[in-house]
Amino acid sequence: MRKLIDNMAAPSTRGLSRRSFLKASGGAGLGLALGWTLGGTGSGQAVAASGPAMFNPFVIIAPDGAVTVLSKHLDKGQGTATGLATLVAEELGASWAQMRADFAPADATKYNNLFFGPLQGTGGSTAMANSWEQYRKAGAAARMMLVAAAAAEWGVPAAEITVADGVISHKSGKRGGFGDFAEKAAAMPVPAEVPLKDPKDFVYIGKRFPRLDVKEKSEGAPIFTLDFVREGMLIAAVKRSPRFGGKVKSFDANAALKMNGVVGVLQIPSGVAVIAQRTWQAFKAREALVVEWDDSAAEMRGTDALLREYQALAEKPGLPARKDGDPEAALASAAKVIEAEYHFPYLAHAPMEPHDVAIQVKDGKVDIWTGAQFPTVDHSVSSAILGIEQANIQIHTLWAGGSFGRRAIYDSHIVAEAAELAKAWGKPDVLKIMWSREDDIQGGYYRPLVLHKVKAGLDKDGNLVGWTHRIVGQSIMAGTMFEGMMKNGIDPTSVEGVSDTPYHVPNISVELTSTKVGVPVLWWRSVGHTHTAYVMETMMDDLAREAGRDPLEFRLSLLKNHPRHAEVLSLAAEKAGYGKPLPEGHFHGLAVHESFSTLVAQVAEIAMDGRGGFKVVKVTCAVDCGIAINPDNVKAQMEGAIGYGLGHALRNEITLTDGIVDQANFDTYEPLRLSEMPVVDVHILLSANPPTGAGEPGTPPIAPAVSNAVFNATGQRLRKLPMLKELSGGA
Repeated sequence: MRKLIDNMAAPSTRGLSRRSFLKASGGAGLGLALGWTLGGTGSGQAVAASGPAMFNPFVIIAPDGAVTVLSKHLDKGQGTATGLATLVAEELGASWAQMRADFAPADATKYNNLFFGPLQGTGGSTAMANSWEQYRKAGAAARMMLVAAAAAEWGVPAAEITVADGVISHKSGKRGGFGDFAEKAAAMPVPAEVPLKDPKDFVYIGKRFPRLDVKEKSEGAPIFTLDFVREGMLIAAVKRSPRFGGKVKSFDANAALKMNGVVGVLQIPSGVAVIAQRTWQAFKAREALVVEWDDSAAEMRGTDALLREYQALAEKPGLPARKDGDPEAALASAAKVIEAEYHFPYLAHAPMEPHDVAIQVKDGKVDIWTGAQFPTVDHSVSSAILGIEQANIQIHTLWAGGSFGRRAIYDSHIVAEAAELAKAWGKPDVLKIMWSREDDIQGGYYRPLVLHKVKAGLDKDGNLVGWTHRIVGQSIMAGTMFEGMMKNGIDPTSVEGVSDTPYHVPNISVELTSTKVGVPVLWWRSVGHTHTAYVMETMMDDLAREAGRDPLEFRLSLLKNHPRHAEVLSLAAEKAGYGKPLPEGHFHGLAVHESFSTLVAQVAEIAMDGRGGFKVVKVTCAVDCGIAINPDNVKAQMEGAIGYGLGHALRNEITLTDGIVDQANFDTYEPLRLSEMPVVDVHILLSANPPTGAGEPGTPPIAPAVSNAVFNATGQRLRKLPMLKELSGGA
């Protein structure tokens, strides 16, 4: 019998503090500040926290007993701050009411992502997975030091002292709080060996309880870059070329300079910047600029032309990403062969908070305020532009209003633009660059335009015997700092989910052709899995039907060597009532996919509206993500990922005409509406395995699950996205 996460009693909670570190450490007096890193990259010393200069450990315990956990990862809505605080609280023995969180500084020597090497960054659904032992050890070490301090003061053996719910106690009746011993604990050596709890003794991990940030976010208290203000701060808006690769040829700023609040107009590498006292003044003055663009190096093709080129390229062999057996021979002798061509459009990330960054260069030092997803890259790029050593550049990580991959920028072009502006301005003012929604939607760095061409064959008994798969699209990694992850010219993010498919196919080839297009591309929530899952899971349905077999049974027969995939798929089907009668006009479709080491299966239920349209009314989701640190957060991530993936699959696309993006705001790039959000029923498999990703894996299965339901309802296979456009004949 499967074991699922059950409903546990929730401990009390308090809001997440965004106070300064001076306040976090109690201001006056001394507290315990502790840094602990897996692999020995930290100092291995505890220090007294007595002022704002103390800004580098993982754990700070103030004299009043408050515990501040420093998150080395950006929290952009996914709940990282709460997750990391949970790991510390568990091993520290804290009361949840004591817990606080704040962002760590940009310092890759202490706060690097252990999966990324010498890089501090958040992405790839790795935050909890790479921090799993690291933050638990930080909490456990702090507990051991507090116990040692108490033992010394009470004159009792440390082994007789217990710590629970924020109280340090001895069987003699002696009791104390964390703050009572923080100063003495600071003088204790950091233990070399740190035993961790047995999972059976967990108090917080695996239990349901509210996130730390709920209260203050609901009150509007946390500071996002959008909220950031300094006295005398100036706002900049940049007019950029409407074509990617276009450059400023000449400009006339006379009209803009005459407008109220405008204090300057400057040319920088990315365009022409208007600097004003207020945001609206900067935006309006930008409209008054007259700019002549040099398009000699710009991308001039439209998406229709690009797709025609992609179709021609798909007829030719690409670079081999995988080859097992002899797929061509297997297809030649197959009883039935299915051929299919899939088109996936460019997609914008469209986070609710558009890009914004504030910068000040003063007295040879630099302060940058932004939702820093890759602080190490921001550090390096700003240092190179300004000619100032990284030691004199401080990155202040603020809350980010979404990202979905957009803030994980390999070239740090948003911070680079701010650095270029500050350099050109040459004054010590705080400058804040604001992007409009239109800037964001039309600003590039999209999920790539991709084409798949697939052939798959069945023998006379309905067994899958051969598969050839060609993928054509831009590489995200080529020409970036991540190019070293490519092997033999293959960008793994282009073929993931196909080249490593868990389905047993005895004869298979996967080929990739990476195209050169001037449109900048970037990872988008779940990266290559956004299109590979769709192809694999809709093809599985088509093959099952050609074989005369049930889609669920057909998949399970191909997953015999992957029991976790089979288990999560069977669970989703069971909980959805797959195969049982549905109300008239309702249809099921299913899909299963692994991404970021997490397995997610979904069954989508749609209701036809009688006019050729449909609504997704329910999605049943089963997930195996290792141990769920906070099941409520995993559930929320699945719900959010489903809504995000569904909205884009239904109607979103970025198209270009003569190199210019056609979409501009939420009227032409429309997100999923609340009225369209289906009921989502999430089931988390109970696991003792270390945690894997939760932020992205819920996205890949939703589109194919819905597509399979639509096929069951209409007999129409949607091989081009967005769905509603294809369903209506491309109108």
